[in-house]
Parts: sequence; structure tokens; C-alpha cells
Amino acid sequence: MLVALLPLAGARAPAAHSTLVFVSNEWSHDITVVDADARRVIATIPVGARVRGIQSSPDGTRVYAALTENTPKARTHNAAVAVIDVASRKMIGRLPAGSDPEQLAVAPDGKHLYVSNEDAGVASIVDVARRTVATSAVVGVEPEGVAMSRDGRRVYITAETSSTVSVIDTRTNKVVATFLVDTRPRSAVFAPDGRRAWVTAETGGTVSAVDVARNAVTARLRIGDGTTRPVGIVVSPDARTLYVTNGRGNAVSVIDARAFRVVATIPVGRRPWGIALTRDGRTVFTADGPSNQISIIDTRTRRVMGTVPVGKRPWGVAIVER
Repeated sequence: MLVALLPLAGARAPAAHSTLVFVSNEWSHDITVVDADARRVIATIPVGARVRGIQSSPDGTRVYAALTENTPKARTHNAAVAVIDVASRKMIGRLPAGSDPEQLAVAPDGKHLYVSNEDAGVASIVDVARRTVATSAVVGVEPEGVAMSRDGRRVYITAETSSTVSVIDTRTNKVVATFLVDTRPRSAVFAPDGRRAWVTAETGGTVSAVDVARNAVTARLRIGDGTTRPVGIVVSPDARTLYVTNGRGNAVSVIDARAFRVVATIPVGRRPWGIALTRDGRTVFTADGPSNQISIIDTRTRRVMGTVPVGKRPWGVAIVER
């Protein structure tokens, strides 16, 4: 069932030059909005369902969050993408997104969403203006991570059970390649120039470096002692540094992307999952699940500057900068 987007009458714009952090809380079925500069919660947005993947639109006016059921493979109206208006900090509608959506990416022009449908083994391509699923693409088994190249030409879909990455050409919305990575891949990120990408493997305990033109893994880096579980990943604006959340390792690994080695480990809260980085590359935010908080990391000192309590079991993080 589609719900029409509400008008923005009476919307209140955020403060100038602000950094807002939107945190999806899987268990409390809501999204916490944090003023990063003041390090305080300024809003809680109920969404009425389990919420996981979360991303902001390129223009910073919307935040999109994947909603699904608490019971795996259950199919009801809760399977959708919530549309959050940044100015009013309210949910203003829902978009269809196939069954059991987990993560998503937003096209650079904001016109389409690419959504992983975990139970169905497909990726849904959502037309935002028409509020419909325009098409879908068959990908690996239990797809999860979704990453889009900066130029909007490629989308990577990681698949947990098949340990694969499917490559979607956004001009045709077809899968043009599939390649293997280590066990249980979770997330991926492209370098700003689009030539390289990196993929985390939770059970494999590695980060894979990928040659994008060849759709081939060129190197693998083991994280920690084998008990670490790499999940979320972001890359610095200069592509020199990767930041990886380690799940049960309760830390963030800092990786020199050129030497491809771990250069620091930053303790955070329990089981960090989602991760986001500010445009200037100076601040990292992590969603620390069982700790019910986000951690705020200064990338220059590689230390946690502070934490902010959020909802129950925070999962994903999205940043809106004005």
C-alpha cells in the first residue's frame, strides 16, 4: 500500500552549517536525529517497523530508511522505504521497495533508489517521483549491502549466503558481472574516482580490495585475530584511509588504503554496525547496537570524542550537512 507524501507546510529548517546524524533503531522502530555539533538528540521519528539501512538524498532534503518485519520472510505493508523530511524531521511517506528491504543507495540525481531484498534474492530499483518499483534485478543469495559509485554508473550488491558481489549497470539496470569475495560479505564502498572498491566480509574477517574495471579482487586484508567481524565501511575523501566497524570486535579499524594494512584500532561501543563519515573526512559516526548509542570519532586524533544515547539497537547512520 502506498502512502502519499505529505506537504511540507510549516516545515522548520535546521540551523545553518549544521551536521545532523540520522540513526535507524532496529528494535525501537524509530529514527533518532542527533545534532552532531551539540552532541544531543533533537528529535525521535517513529516509523512503525523494524528499520535498518538508512541514506540521505544528494540534496540533503530527504532521508530514506528501509523498513521490514520483525519476523523473517513476513510480507505485509511494513516492507517499504520510509521517506523522512529533513526540515520538519518527520516521516512524510513510504515508497514500495519489494519484500524485506535491508540496505539502499540513492542515485546521484536522487531519482532512483537501489534496495536489497534479503529474502527474495533481488535488488529493487525504485522510481522516487512515480513511487513505484521500476524494475528488479536478480542478484546473489540473501543480498544485503548496497553501494553506488560516485558517478552513478555502477551499483554493488553484496550477498551473504553466496559470498558474491553483483554489479548492476545503472544505464540498463541489469547485472553485468558477479564476483566472489570472502564469507558473508556485508558492505561495500567505492573510491571517489570509481577505480577501486572495498568489500567487508563478516565471517571471513577480511576486507577485499576490488579493481572495478576488471570486477576482480586484487587483495584481501585480514582484520584482527580472526574473532573480529568487519561489517560497515567508509572511505576518506582523499581515498587514503578506510574506516571499518568490527561488530563483535567492539572497535573501528583504520586502514591505510594504499599500503592496505591496519594502522589503528579505535575502541567504541558494543557491536558497532553502521558507519558514516562527514564530507571533510574529519568525523566518523558509528551505530553501537547493544550499547544503544552512537560514537563520535575524531579522525585526526583517532579517538572517540563522545557518545550520544539513541534508540534501541541502532543499526545504520546517515549524515546531512548544511
